[in-house]
Amino acid sequence: MLEKLESVAVGVEEEFHTVDLATRKLVPRADRLLQNLPDDRFSGELQRSVVETNSRPFVRLADVLEDLAALRRAVATEAEAFGLGVVAAGTVPIVDLDALKVTPDPRYENMLEEYQLLAREQLICGAQVHVEVEDRDLAVQIGHRVSPWMPVLLALSASSPFWLGSDSGYASYRTLLWNRWPTTGPMPAVSSAAEYEGMVADLIRTGVITDPGMVYYDVRPSDHVPTVELRIPDACPRVEDVALLAGIFRALVATELDAIEQGRPPVPTARPELVRTFTWRAARAGLEGELVDPLEGRAKPARQIVRETVNRLRPALEATGDWDLVCDLTDNVLRRGTSATRQRTAYATGGLEAVVDLLVSETKANTEWWPEARCAEIVSMMGGAYDTSADEAVVFDGTARGPYGLVLTALDRLGAQGLAERDRQKEQVQHDLGMYFEEGRLFPVDLIPRIVGSEDWELLQSGLSQRTRALEHFLHDAYGPGRIIEDGVVPKDLVTGAPGYREEGRFVPPEAIRCAISGTDLVRDGAGHWFVLEDNLRVPSGLGYAMANRWLSARVVPELVRAVATPAPRRAMAVLRGALTQASPELALITSGSSDPAYYEHRLLARELDVPLVEPGDLEIRDGELFTLEGRRIRVLYRRIDEEDLWAAMPELRDLLAAGSVVLANAPGNGLGDDKAIYAYVPRLISYYLGETPILDNVPTYLCREPADLEQVLDRLEELVVKPVDGYGGQGVVIGPDASPKELEAVRAEIAADPDRWIGQETVAVSTHPTFTGGRLEPRVVDLRTFVCLGAEPDVVPLALSRVAAHGSRIVNSSRGGGSKDTWLL
Repeated sequence: MLEKLESVAVGVEEEFHTVDLATRKLVPRADRLLQNLPDDRFSGELQRSVVETNSRPFVRLADVLEDLAALRRAVATEAEAFGLGVVAAGTVPIVDLDALKVTPDPRYENMLEEYQLLAREQLICGAQVHVEVEDRDLAVQIGHRVSPWMPVLLALSASSPFWLGSDSGYASYRTLLWNRWPTTGPMPAVSSAAEYEGMVADLIRTGVITDPGMVYYDVRPSDHVPTVELRIPDACPRVEDVALLAGIFRALVATELDAIEQGRPPVPTARPELVRTFTWRAARAGLEGELVDPLEGRAKPARQIVRETVNRLRPALEATGDWDLVCDLTDNVLRRGTSATRQRTAYATGGLEAVVDLLVSETKANTEWWPEARCAEIVSMMGGAYDTSADEAVVFDGTARGPYGLVLTALDRLGAQGLAERDRQKEQVQHDLGMYFEEGRLFPVDLIPRIVGSEDWELLQSGLSQRTRALEHFLHDAYGPGRIIEDGVVPKDLVTGAPGYREEGRFVPPEAIRCAISGTDLVRDGAGHWFVLEDNLRVPSGLGYAMANRWLSARVVPELVRAVATPAPRRAMAVLRGALTQASPELALITSGSSDPAYYEHRLLARELDVPLVEPGDLEIRDGELFTLEGRRIRVLYRRIDEEDLWAAMPELRDLLAAGSVVLANAPGNGLGDDKAIYAYVPRLISYYLGETPILDNVPTYLCREPADLEQVLDRLEELVVKPVDGYGGQGVVIGPDASPKELEAVRAEIAADPDRWIGQETVAVSTHPTFTGGRLEPRVVDLRTFVCLGAEPDVVPLALSRVAAHGSRIVNSSRGGGSKDTWLL
């Protein structure tokens, strides 16, 4: 489990009190704030004094922190316009119960009628953390297994010492108020989702609760998303403390998932009656007293237990890349102490009003990550309908995400008119360079660059190297001894019956490298998960266009290129040349000629590699060797021509290939590795040939040649993406959610007539990127084509091509109207 933890997403819901900045009283005015805030990110709660925010789920903890800061920034700014402040704390000290009201909603009004004073006094706020666990049976087990550590998280968050104007004597009095509800506390030990759902049904049958959402255990499987949900913490005034809770809870979940996989039982202290006592102690003293050790069941200094917990979770935290950040955040909270302690200090010097002022200030602190983050021109170009729900560069309020601060600031200074003028310059430069795709059509390039952060790029480099090694082994094996077929890992007919299988593939000597350069297409979802979309092992294109895009950016928008340091594109040519000339330096690039849509790229690559650009008619065979008509010997052909066209023009080249006097890069028959049905087996290839766990995920794929898969694909056609196994360039792809009934019926008939030719895949909610068009910004779907050169070891090329879908489309291929972006690898 820990090997895949870097792809487990985490999200947070936070609750905020609204207070009058003049009187410092809690006031029922959350509905005023919600009128002007996006309802997919902000909502009301039982009490009209509470606003809830919902972060996007993210793989990277730093991204979660950034999103939480933006949400706080938005609600705090909105509140100030009404003379209000927002407070993230378990309770606020100045309350007039008679002035407060529940939100006018049938569910909440029913709760007030049923629970009376309990509902009226629900003037508390918490922080909920969701960790992605797709398997609900596992989610149920996790809820019980992590329970001994929940008091530690409560102690870190304790922020509710005051209640109705008095010091309660507790660090988290919210916990005592919360535990008055009939379905709170540690989650019982249940072994399966079915048992859990049965227990919830029994609770509803009693009439004490009315729906699954009223099961308020400290940890529970979420009732509406595939996550394990942490509910015990108080709301935290400081946003970085919420991120700390999220990082520790995700590591706890992952550690227990690994324990389940290894067959280890829960710790003995997971008994609910013990955990309840641990919780009381944490609520009483927070970090300033003792906690009960989750492993030993005896009291120790709270700070010692926090340190021991974080150290115990180190393998999981390192797997997520969170170790350094969590250590820093832990040091900070232990140095400052809990919010409860800071509130009591404020009270001693300024009374309850000073406590409220402190909480308002801390809630807003550290939410402006970039001094110039809010770019007025960018916001204007986004308009009111820009969907940021899966955007890589822009937060919902128009501020920059992650590494985009400098880039968006530079774009903001240009403004819409400046960008439009640079766009015109771009087209003129492309025309002067001859940068076309197909005759008369400029290669589409958007001026706003895409940035792939260092953590993502490190992950991709490892995963791409692994995948390329496995596919190289597979192609040699499939055209050689066939061990993988004999061992029953891949069916024989899937290999020999694949549209890309070629007998010429057997001509390649065992010591030759078949995949001198491979192209791998990846997509990323809004949470930051990366998925391999397909492999391109025949004649992968795009590297030259990626280089040209960088040159174009440097000419047209130099202020952007100077903003972020990236590898020089010429390094990519050195890597490519090294891979192509391993067998011999006598290299040429062979093309079908100017009729090829990518002929510009062929010319560019030949020039940058300093090798001849030839067509079949420019070559001749003499004495068992290959020469240009000018007499230059060629030992390696960098093939940018379909092999069928090459054999048709030079059938005798097969003999040279078999004799080893000519090397083709890439090798004939590599189309077998491009096959979409073989794609589904790549995780098994990695395990079989390398003995490793796949680093990068495939999109979940169904082989229509399998009866059960075929039935599922036909039943769910409107939900899935279907592709022909030998398709490329987006040909034949039908995206179910975007297809018309007529298109679905047509592809249904094709699949039913020849199921072996089709696969189905789950539809990924692919990330978007700002794209400049018509004087405004649109979020467009993007993918990433990466390149790996193979020698003794794989070498991931430090240059990649982001492809951009047309408006309203999810298909990025140039042949289907897609474009491209300069891509910066950090």
